[in-house]
Parts: sequence; structure tokens; C-alpha cells
Amino acid sequence: MGNMFLVFVIFQTKISRIKSFEVFLLGLAVSNLEELIVVDFYEVIMLIGHIQNSLLCRTMKFLNLLGEVSSILFTVLICVFRYQKLRDAEKRGNAPVFLDSRKSAWVVSGLCMFLSAMLGLPVYFVRIDTHVEADNGTSCSPDFFQCHENFCPPLNRFYKYLFLVSCNLLPLLAVTVSSSLIVKVLLGQKRVVAPALGASGPPGKKSKGPRLQRSTVGILTAMGVFQIDWTMYLVFHLAFSPVNVPLWGDIEFFITTSYTTLSPYVYGIGYDLFSLRYFIKRWVRMWMIEKVEQMLDKVELL
Repeated sequence: MGNMFLVFVIFQTKISRIKSFEVFLLGLAVSNLEELIVVDFYEVIMLIGHIQNSLLCRTMKFLNLLGEVSSILFTVLICVFRYQKLRDAEKRGNAPVFLDSRKSAWVVSGLCMFLSAMLGLPVYFVRIDTHVEADNGTSCSPDFFQCHENFCPPLNRFYKYLFLVSCNLLPLLAVTVSSSLIVKVLLGQKRVVAPALGASGPPGKKSKGPRLQRSTVGILTAMGVFQIDWTMYLVFHLAFSPVNVPLWGDIEFFITTSYTTLSPYVYGIGYDLFSLRYFIKRWVRMWMIEKVEQMLDKVELL
């Protein structure tokens, strides 16, 4: 519901007026929604019966990875974009950065989806007879790129570590570094502005540092959730074997879906998209634009 509501709110704006940050939020919400739908569909099939069709099994895993990896990449994009906007803000003022362009934002978003698809394609080539089978005996495990310690084909092992490094370790490092730089920039701005406010502020009034932008606080909160979740995911895959963990699928399900379900609320509240004031402001603006366009149409007819 959170992801659907976030998509609905963003689509209240005309495509030509969507900002770059909203493009990234839209990509994140759609990716989260696609992953959750596929996971739920898989769980329903597991409750009803078994998946004996190898192609269907591989396709479901591919779609799941497509949403999972693209959600991770959009998170990295959001974090990097916000750091670029805050970096040396006083020196460059409101000068645009590369990702400010809507065209650039759509192109980069498309590249994220393409890269996610490329990283998910190996599921059609790895051997599925070496994975850990589910409790009900089905031949479609949610993590069949994992394999037994006694026999693991080179392709399966290569894909496992390629996925962990490119889709977990590197994004974790990027988000950690970007978040640290965001905090550093904010603290630097506070140290610079606070003395000035103390010197020139009105007498008797307590000086305050610059107010942290609500959206930036929301982003930092989401980055914290992201770091906790995917650090647990990385440690879980490297430290344990699916053979020795009966609840492997349940634990991974909790880790991978907690971020996709929490992030839309964190971003929506932080970016002030879920407030009544935002809806009133957005609807009034759309109503005024519509009225102005109608008046211009009448003038042209006259």
C-alpha cells in the first residue's frame, strides 16, 4: 500500500513537470512493488502446490531479482543525488547538477533497470538441481543460485559472489560513503551558519543553526534502514549455508522485504508527500493551472 500510494501521489503531477528526485522515487516504488508482488505470488503458489516448470521457476526468480536489484540501485541514486545537491551549496547556490535534468534522470533510471535485468539473467543458465530444496519438496527454491557445499558448479558459485559483490557490497559502500558525506556537509553548514546567526540575530533570541531539510532527514533515515537490512543480508549469505538453516527462506524474506515495505513511508513522510497540506497545495495548483489553460484557450478562440 505504501508503494502504491507513493506512485499515485507522484503521478498526480504531469509527466513533463515531474522532478528528477520524484523520478527516482517513482522508480524505487515501482521496483519495490514489483518485487513484493512476485514474492507474494510465489508464496501463494507454494501454499497451493508445487512449481514443476523450470522456466516458470527461473522467470519468477528473474522478476524477483529485477525488482530487488533495481530497488537497491535507485536507493544509491537517491543518496548520491541528494549529496550532490547539498555539496558546497553555499558556493554554487542553486546551480543545477547533472541529475537535475529530467532527461538525465529518465536515462539513468532506464540504465538502472537495464543493469538489474543483466544481473538477473544468469538465473536462466545456472543449474537448479544443486540448490537447497524447499521444505515441501518443490524443485523451485527462492534461492536456487545457492548450492550445496559438497557440489557447487563454477557458474553457480561465480554468480553467487558476483551478485553479493555487485548488488550488496558495492551499493552498501556507496550508500555508507554518501550518507557520511551528507552528514558531514550538514554539520559543516551548521558550524558556518550558527556563529553568524549568533552575531547578527535579534537580541534576546536564541540563535539556531540551519534547519535540516525534512527530506534530507528522511533520506538519511531510509539509508540507515537500507544499511541495516542489506548488511544483515550480506552477513547471512556469507556466514551461513542454506543446508544448515531450516528457516533460510523465511529469514531472507524478512530481510529483503523489510526495506521495500518501510522505505516508501520514510521517503513519503520525509519528502512531505503524504501530508494533507501537500495534497491541498497540489490540487489547488493543478486547479489554477487548469483554469489558466482554459482562459488561454478562450482568448485564442476570440
